[in-house]
Amino acid sequence: MSAGQTLAEAVTEATAVLRDAGVPSPRVDAELLADHLLNVGLGRLRAMMLGDTPAPEGYAELVAERAGRVPLQHITGVAHFRYLELAVGPGVFIPRPETESVVQLVIDHLRAGRPRETVGPCVVDLGTGSGAIAASIASEVPGAKVHAVEFSAFAHAWAEKNLAPLGVHLVLGDLRDALQELNGTVDVVVSNPPYIPAEAVPNEPEVALHDPAEALYGGGADGMELPTAAAASAARLLRPGGYFVMEHAEVQAGWIAAMMEGAGIWQGITTHLDLNGKERATSARLAMPGRTE
Repeated sequence: MSAGQTLAEAVTEATAVLRDAGVPSPRVDAELLADHLLNVGLGRLRAMMLGDTPAPEGYAELVAERAGRVPLQHITGVAHFRYLELAVGPGVFIPRPETESVVQLVIDHLRAGRPRETVGPCVVDLGTGSGAIAASIASEVPGAKVHAVEFSAFAHAWAEKNLAPLGVHLVLGDLRDALQELNGTVDVVVSNPPYIPAEAVPNEPEVALHDPAEALYGGGADGMELPTAAAASAARLLRPGGYFVMEHAEVQAGWIAAMMEGAGIWQGITTHLDLNGKERATSARLAMPGRTE
């Protein structure tokens, strides 16, 4: 990029650079990087591109970073998730749009199941990462008492930034045994645990090189150690009739449903599709004493 370029010229050139680098959404990322420097919003930015507004200083350097497949969110320090802007950066998993549908399952369940109760529901997010799930529930379900657990000290630090203003109780701990004091009392447990098999290295450089390994790999050859542990902790934490929903890879849906069926304690086991039509999550209720399906 050359000195004296207009904003429109710089964004056009940046789009070509990012496209050549294999960035999946080159035009959008080029605009978001420009807006990160100008802070005017995309609508205003696009209007400014119709005139002779000069390109912002430092824009070429940001474009070069993104062309090197550094995640856009690491450059801007922000991840957009549902209605929130989350602080993110190195050491924390970048929340994905697919997970928004998992949050919607929880919110729909809470809105349908507790219309007349005056005490807010108790919700636990196991493996919260940046805090995306817990933050969304806390902000969208008034009165909810939300607890979140994160094992990584780096991710915990990011989650603390995002969750403290919302009053979420955040714990640095292992999802296998955290929050023992809540055993048998929780209304909803939700989890997006690591679930990638050991040998399945992600194709995208942004994921393979920048998402922390402990947020990706689920343990064991099949990646199912942590998802299995999350289901066991959900059974420990939930009250009878409590609701559990867990995100997973589409190819794992059948395995997870069979695992939960084999446990003999879950009712209404259901696989849910994300917005792309992929089997993205499984939900169930903890069986009531003396009742079977």
